[in-house]
Amino acid sequence: MQEKQDTIRELPTPGGSPDPDDRHILQSQLEEYAAKGLYPFHMPGHKRRCEPAPGLPFGWDVTEVPGTDDLHDASGILREAMERTAAQWGADRTWYLVNGSTCGLLAGIRALARRGSEVLCARNCHKAVYHALELAGCRVHWIMPPIDPGWGICGGISARQIKDAVRRHPSVSALILTSPTYEGVFSDIRGICGICHTRHIPVLVDEAHGAHLMPMSEKEGFPEGALACGADIVVQSPHKTLPSLTQTALLHLQGDLVDPELIEDELDIFETSSPSYPLMASLDGCTGILRTQGEELFAGWAARIGRFDAAVRLLRRMRILHHTQPPAGDSPVQQDMSSAVYDPGKILMDASSIGMTGPELAEVLRNDWKMETEMARGKLVLAMTSLCDDEDSLDRLALALAGIEKAAEDRQIRGLSDSDPFPESSKAADSAASEAPSHSPDSSRVWPSGVSRALAQLKPVTVCTLAQAREQDTMRIPLSDAAGKICARYLYFYPPGIPFLAPGELITREHLQLLAAAQQSGETAFRSTDGTILCLRE
Repeated sequence: MQEKQDTIRELPTPGGSPDPDDRHILQSQLEEYAAKGLYPFHMPGHKRRCEPAPGLPFGWDVTEVPGTDDLHDASGILREAMERTAAQWGADRTWYLVNGSTCGLLAGIRALARRGSEVLCARNCHKAVYHALELAGCRVHWIMPPIDPGWGICGGISARQIKDAVRRHPSVSALILTSPTYEGVFSDIRGICGICHTRHIPVLVDEAHGAHLMPMSEKEGFPEGALACGADIVVQSPHKTLPSLTQTALLHLQGDLVDPELIEDELDIFETSSPSYPLMASLDGCTGILRTQGEELFAGWAARIGRFDAAVRLLRRMRILHHTQPPAGDSPVQQDMSSAVYDPGKILMDASSIGMTGPELAEVLRNDWKMETEMARGKLVLAMTSLCDDEDSLDRLALALAGIEKAAEDRQIRGLSDSDPFPESSKAADSAASEAPSHSPDSSRVWPSGVSRALAQLKPVTVCTLAQAREQDTMRIPLSDAAGKICARYLYFYPPGIPFLAPGELITREHLQLLAAAQQSGETAFRSTDGTILCLRE
């Protein structure tokens, strides 16, 4: 890791070599404070003298004292750092978050939604969004994303969907959605904001997977980010695709539909009062790297992706979303998906196209090619890239995929029909579904394509609000007896943490079939690992 950081620091910048202090201003300011020699009769307990573990930056791990500012009332070096970051992304205001995007979603949604208000929300949002809506006691009108039938992933939400939803629910006070998705699919944020803003409805976008979307990335072919498209609140996780430490996040604000004081009030509630200065310094350092080296780094990232695309298009069987071919088909959903916008930095592979499961492909990449992927589930494997990758990283991945495809052909794995491209998991699903309370011919084959496709087929039936369900008496019952009951807790698969069932929703036989198929395939549904589910007491 240190070698990688040194490599980034040594990259030349157009116009000359950057001054290291210009890239790491907050860190330099913290080091200057530590060099004053003031004995710390204050927190933290290591007193900048006892190294908790080798390599940690404990020498500038300080607390809120004169000269180091206060994140919750920033007027000095932290305010200056956040202003630098706001300017880099083009926001009116930016807040540093050290509790991850979860903190920003909780604070942002609570700033938008008064208790008991009505909101529109995409059903494929992260569980943190649900938690915020629960705490606010909101009445939620769900927006169901389209599903790509070939990949089983959520597509982008269209402006047409939001226009129809606003017409049906004219009293909504906010719209919340995720773009890009975990797999890198974008919604029409510009069109959606245009519709909502004519009705003075603020839009919050969970852009945790899109922190790299900014004007300089657009020049290299990356899609527009939510800020550029007009979103009022945007929450990002720079640590996912940019050089920042895990747990760091940003909350951006623009426009006049949201009171910044409300956001600060909610951050006082949801963000720690003892923020980590090393984490905040990494956010400012990330900003500095982008400011001084960003154009070159994004150009290198785009070039690596371009070489990868050229290489994998020579593969005969392996399907890689957006990189080998876009979705295609004649149905309206397929036509919508074929025109969808994708993040080229995400690499979603269909392992079934070469006769493997997702976990099997991930294992081969791990054991034979020394590559660890982000996610492997069902037939899919997701690899994430960033502007910090090695120059030959994607070349090596393309070479690995070519080698794995060739090995599959050498084993003569050719008996896969277009109608049943994933036979082993389909058999497992069939077996599991036969033991479920009832059998639906279609639902038994859904699971190999993922939980997203399941969400499309199982439109939620909401019996009561999230908050009402969480406040009622509960009972734990076997999954086999849960059909017709009301779910009392979130049931989700991680990653990406999208609730499969939410409190207050009706549990159907189809839900149970899919859960049984998932378990048969080796999946784990959080909150049902013991074969039971928490329901509202009758």
